[in-house]
Amino acid sequence: MSRSSLLHSLANRSLRLGLLPCLAMSPLAFAAEKQTLALPATTVSEAADNNPAVDLATPTPAGSRLKLSALENPASVSTIDRQAIEGRNNTTVLDAVSRSPGITSVASPGNGNTSMSARGFVGHSSVMTLFDGARLYTGAGTQTFPVDPFMVERIDVIRGPASVLYGEGATGAVINVVPKKPFEGEIRNRLRLGYGSDDREQLGLDSGGSLTDTLSYRLTLNQQQSNGWIERGESRSLAMSAALRWQASDELSFTLAHERGDAEPMNYYGTPLIDGHYRDSLRDKNYNLRDAVQRYHDEWTRLNTDWTLSDSVSASNELYYIKSRRHWRNAEAFAWNSGREQLLRGDYLEIKHNQEQIGDRQSFTFNHSLFGLDSRTVVGAEYNRIRFDVASNSPYKDVGGDFIDPWQPAPGYFQSQSPMLPATGSTTRTFALFAENRLQLSERWSLVTGIRRDQNHIDRTDERANTRADRSLDGGNWRAGLVFAVTPELSLYGQYSTSEDGVSNLISLNPTQQQMDLTEAKQTEFGLKQLFWGGRGEWTLAAYHIVKKKLLTTDPVTRLSQQIGQQSSDGLEATLELALANNWHVSANASVVRAEYDEFNENVSGQLVSRAGNRPSNVPRRTANLWVSKAITQDFDAGMGLRYVDARYANTANTVDVPGYTVLDANLGWNVVPDVRLGLQLNNLLDRRYAVAQQNSGQQWLMGEPRSFFVTADYSF
Repeated sequence: MSRSSLLHSLANRSLRLGLLPCLAMSPLAFAAEKQTLALPATTVSEAADNNPAVDLATPTPAGSRLKLSALENPASVSTIDRQAIEGRNNTTVLDAVSRSPGITSVASPGNGNTSMSARGFVGHSSVMTLFDGARLYTGAGTQTFPVDPFMVERIDVIRGPASVLYGEGATGAVINVVPKKPFEGEIRNRLRLGYGSDDREQLGLDSGGSLTDTLSYRLTLNQQQSNGWIERGESRSLAMSAALRWQASDELSFTLAHERGDAEPMNYYGTPLIDGHYRDSLRDKNYNLRDAVQRYHDEWTRLNTDWTLSDSVSASNELYYIKSRRHWRNAEAFAWNSGREQLLRGDYLEIKHNQEQIGDRQSFTFNHSLFGLDSRTVVGAEYNRIRFDVASNSPYKDVGGDFIDPWQPAPGYFQSQSPMLPATGSTTRTFALFAENRLQLSERWSLVTGIRRDQNHIDRTDERANTRADRSLDGGNWRAGLVFAVTPELSLYGQYSTSEDGVSNLISLNPTQQQMDLTEAKQTEFGLKQLFWGGRGEWTLAAYHIVKKKLLTTDPVTRLSQQIGQQSSDGLEATLELALANNWHVSANASVVRAEYDEFNENVSGQLVSRAGNRPSNVPRRTANLWVSKAITQDFDAGMGLRYVDARYANTANTVDVPGYTVLDANLGWNVVPDVRLGLQLNNLLDRRYAVAQQNSGQQWLMGEPRSFFVTADYSF
């Protein structure tokens, strides 16, 4: 598509729970002595540069509704701000998130290219993604929004169990993606044009500011497309975010926001192994069908109300509606047949997801005295109704597939003896009551506690068998943490927290899974966080132990699936941020985790095999990230970064592994004139061959992008 047609396209699409007092308050000295991390000159020109740098003393709402900073929160919380997202060659939200400690990609087309691994737990059923604090309930392991970082202001990462904040499905971590928000002041605009390898093109617009004394807005549009680095690897996406904020009075404000994402990712299901070995000559081959489909459409609409009732009481409400449409039509498995020396292409699947969710969350914040001590408490309620419908060509009567030449694969067309028909429909209703509290025990000690009670009711219909199944699943979680402020810039903490996950994604549990209880997890964590060098440096260290029980496994006596399995993980995570002399900046993190099944059996060809002691699939033992940048002159800067991920197993038997990798990226930026900036991104500088994820029990590797470049031009006006 030409540049003019790309611009034209973008323009045209322009109280059953008794709430206990939950205790804690951050040290008052922090507020008085809070310092801002002194970063070097920013490398990204934005429509609004009115946001200060994010550091350990910055409140992170996703980590607690008490608006605690990382220093005040007894948990592992980190933030990736706007400058880091755009300044480190991140083409997707997942790219940005996986540069934070201990988070790795498990992305594949079947999970919407958004699945992650954290602290030994994998997938959307254990690693939750929020958008501006609202949760899309994941169906059938697939979540497709957000995928475009251009609309993102910041990403908060809360590692470890967080069900006390957001309900079931948050044992490994919670990722909260915060979009760009309206701001007051003069209207500022930013236009981005980009072009790079494989005819990758980008056209983006970011605009915001005050319309009147009481109205402000923010609008972002971003369209991207590429021919891809594999045969028939075309992709395209359009993302839009629009928000209008009305400051009705000093005490009352309303924000109406709408986001939309349309994506057709590169339809790539991996590079097959030949006799168990990777062949580089196959890396750019596409074994999928000529008429393959992978299409996602997502819409989020939200109305936020913030009201200060008095000096000690405030209220917040979020009403939201979410709609997702997904369509796949592919051949997804490519197995090497050594006898014929060909690939057997199979798994001809066509699936559609239609999902709608409406919800509301109301909370109240009280500043008060408790036992004669300063205290802050948040109480609230949350309701969701989720409709999830699936159509497919199940029960997949097609046997075998077609044989193709690995080096000259014939594209072929989708053919299935099984018609695509409505398969299942479910309606899930969730209701939760929650509370958090912080209590200032002394000048240095504070106690943070939280409690939550969830009620979930699932009503599922099998459209083929004309049967119905329903089940109520109740859950409750809590956490308690102590924070000791050694100094206003150094804090030690310890916490105990609980969490719950479904045996699969809650809204798509089948009738058998509905009869299972929620899994239960418990975590103990200790750590320290420190700002030093007058705010020019910070570092954190966390150690944790998590045990998750009630995993589905095969009973050794009855040979039936029962919830008697157990998994555990122990780990260390460390981060370092340094603003050095001569405009150097260093950002580094590393993690190590020992995750294993404590009690887990599998039925293999009729034989019961114990997997106790084995590491779960897709969990690397070690990960690390490093980014070094320097402002060479006032108008010219450069950055370089490493991303390391250790080897992972592709099966629970730990007999098939996917090798680890280290990737080097770099970029350059030049402010040609005050309002014009040119950028050059260089990805995978050493042209490493590496597998980001795997499919088909490790027999297909989803390869990382080869060496590439991307040139951008930003004009601010």
